[in-house]
Amino acid sequence: MDKAVEDGVHILSVSIGRSQYEDLYTDFIAIGAFSAMAKGVFVSCSAGSRGPESDSTSNNAPWITTVGAGTLDRDFPAYVSLGNGKKYRGASIYSGTPLSSGLHPLVYARNASNSTSDQCAPDSLIPEKVVEKIVVCDQGGTNRLDKSMVVKKAGGMGMILADTEGYDEEQLVVDSYVLPVVVVGQKAGDAIKRYITSHDNPKATFSTGKTELGVEPSPVVAAFSSRGPNPICDPDQCGYSSNIQGLSSYTDTFSEDLG
Repeated sequence: MDKAVEDGVHILSVSIGRSQYEDLYTDFIAIGAFSAMAKGVFVSCSAGSRGPESDSTSNNAPWITTVGAGTLDRDFPAYVSLGNGKKYRGASIYSGTPLSSGLHPLVYARNASNSTSDQCAPDSLIPEKVVEKIVVCDQGGTNRLDKSMVVKKAGGMGMILADTEGYDEEQLVVDSYVLPVVVVGQKAGDAIKRYITSHDNPKATFSTGKTELGVEPSPVVAAFSSRGPNPICDPDQCGYSSNIQGLSSYTDTFSEDLG
């Protein structure tokens, strides 16, 4: 931050939220922001992503403008169709090669894992049980993108990512994945898992819908956004932060040869 000030910037936007409140005398972001503020530089920081728990904000120094995460005025619907004729709405922004037509074998990660994991942890899936199948993975434990890589590595053809935190169906968080993925809320996820448990040969498919514009109300505080109250101050404002995608690739390869 000091270097940025030396370079003559007028605004510093720091999209970093921490897992816990830190004393101002040891908080390196607060210290750097104070120095910047003293030289006339405006500093804004993320409130964090520990919602919806209360008293979960970070970057609360009075000289920092703390910004919470808000939803967009648009939805990215996707639809899961089960072999029993039931259909559930989810969300997806996947634009790569879609699933082939027709229903496909469906498996819950817990029933295809070398452990009791249902969260598609690294190297947890048994390839023989997921190859050419749609895999239902639960949220939590590992990064969402990592889950899709685990499914792809094991030979799965797609993933249904089920929320387990009870967030609103309207606040599903989407990402760019390396294979077809749809995210569903807890109610839909529980229904899909009950279907798998009660059928010997469960099948499903899913497809994306047309982006819906002008969704109301918006913005609202995103479910994952950190919240007050806080010993110092609460988020000053809310900005569009949910389901905004940057540059992405549908390959799971990464090279460290930069430059």
